[in-house]
Amino acid sequence: VQLQASGGGLVQTGGSLRLSCAASGITFSRSVMGWFRQAPGKEREFVAAGSWSGGASLYTDSVKGRFTVSRDNAKNTVFLQMNSLKPEDTAVYYCAASPRIRLTRTPDEYSYWGQGTLVTVSS
Repeated sequence: VQLQASGGGLVQTGGSLRLSCAASGITFSRSVMGWFRQAPGKEREFVAAGSWSGGASLYTDSVKGRFTVSRDNAKNTVFLQMNSLKPEDTAVYYCAASPRIRLTRTPDEYSYWGQGTLVTVSS
């Protein structure tokens, strides 16, 4: 199993980035795909999750209206579009896969994790 996250970088406040996570070795179309982040000195926190079909999604309050999770099941890839970025969004972003049917923000319910991609938002 491999989850390869990419797309991180340095962006100014108000800018946008699109993260991608390519999955292999899992039944991607039957996996809830989640995004988490960990800022320096802080615990890992849930950001967003998308359902199998992409028809349902879940977000943490601080990113609602700014971030959008989507997926391409034909390419085994999940995306996180991040707009109106703020300095407090600076973190390493991780994608994760869960075999559960329902959306979840609980890290323990995700079986597989990617290596992370760094997002830095300058003020």
